[in-house]
Amino acid sequence: MLPILSMRTAYFDCIAGASGDMMLGALVDAGLPAAELEAELAKLHLKDFHLHIKRVSKNAFSAVKVDVHVHDDAPERHLADIRRVVEDSKLSDRVKETAIRIFTRICEAEAAIHDSTVDKVHLHEVGGVDAIVDVCGALAGLEALGIEQVRVSPFPLGRGFVTGAHGQIPLPAPAALSLMKGCPVAGSSIDAELVTPTGAAVLSEVADGFGPIPAMTLESIGYGAGSNDLEIPNVLRLITGQSAGTSGLLTETLVQLETNLDDESPELVAHLAGRLMETGALDVSVVPAQMKKGRPGVLLQVLSKPSHADSLAHLLFHESSTLGVRRREVQRDSLPRRSEAVETKYGRIRVKIATLPGGPSRVTPEYEDCRQAAEEHGIPLREIYHHVEHEAAHALNLPHSHEHGSSHSADHGHAHEHGHSHPPGEQDPA
Repeated sequence: MLPILSMRTAYFDCIAGASGDMMLGALVDAGLPAAELEAELAKLHLKDFHLHIKRVSKNAFSAVKVDVHVHDDAPERHLADIRRVVEDSKLSDRVKETAIRIFTRICEAEAAIHDSTVDKVHLHEVGGVDAIVDVCGALAGLEALGIEQVRVSPFPLGRGFVTGAHGQIPLPAPAALSLMKGCPVAGSSIDAELVTPTGAAVLSEVADGFGPIPAMTLESIGYGAGSNDLEIPNVLRLITGQSAGTSGLLTETLVQLETNLDDESPELVAHLAGRLMETGALDVSVVPAQMKKGRPGVLLQVLSKPSHADSLAHLLFHESSTLGVRRREVQRDSLPRRSEAVETKYGRIRVKIATLPGGPSRVTPEYEDCRQAAEEHGIPLREIYHHVEHEAAHALNLPHSHEHGSSHSADHGHAHEHGHSHPPGEQDPA
């Protein structure tokens, strides 16, 4: 019988909603040292902000308030500018990749609302320094706390109106509501904005599931304060602890989209698979199939988080000849994993480290990093894989099997026989 392993779990209890500053405050109150948060944010190389962290009381609840003070001369940034800031930072690859997905989703939501395009949309406060700090700070904070699994309560929706750059905006704000697609929500009698676009985008992106607090051994509790005073405590509660997975596996609810294509060229199908991965798909499979009237074709399968399903279905309709897309919820069990970078004689190579039931770890080098190193040094890709596995096991104090290292094929982690497609840094399928 396989042992039951524990994993560090974070549960966001959206008592009065969620916003970027509330997430930062909850992380600090739950044990993230303020100095460590500031050190992570310094990796953004932004000089036009500073943090103000203080303890406040919200309806007799002691909470941490984090304010991002932006200098008056801070430039307004659009998506391309934000992408450059994030990519040029010294944050971890995982944080950078997730942050870029979050900002892309925010811009897509704003563009759809204002009948514009992602590259032209005027982001207003979303494009400001405070949003970059909120998003990257929240992601880096979760990573610093060693969180392996995130669960979120249903989002409470406020009502009424709020004044924005376009005048009076009904609540819930259209962008926030769009970003909560695929997530459970609940109405509220509170006349205030409870879930901001930043809060909705971050939590829907990192959530492995929604619902009540999962069973766990409680470790820490943090309260992040919002700006307004409401009839209820205006706080976001973060609960962390060790929860037991099924034989040490992570279980999450995902959406599988699929469609049949029998009139597309291989070049277009390959392009579509790449676009789907760029848009947030967790996995794309292209399976040869025989269609009606004996025509050869492919079954295109897309695995997605619920919050990405609509945008991926939209892409399927616009980038292919399909007339219909099937959708269903699936449960996925996956190994807990983390990303690390290993310094080798061939350069800096990223690896994924997965924890197997029973305790041992498995190292998987990133294909793109290994391919680039192989081309630069004129060495067979198989040798690069073997060397990186050995170096990673040594550097990270992991068990290493020489036999395992020799079993890699040259396209390991890049394409499988049935057509999986993974860009660098994306989550491996299960």
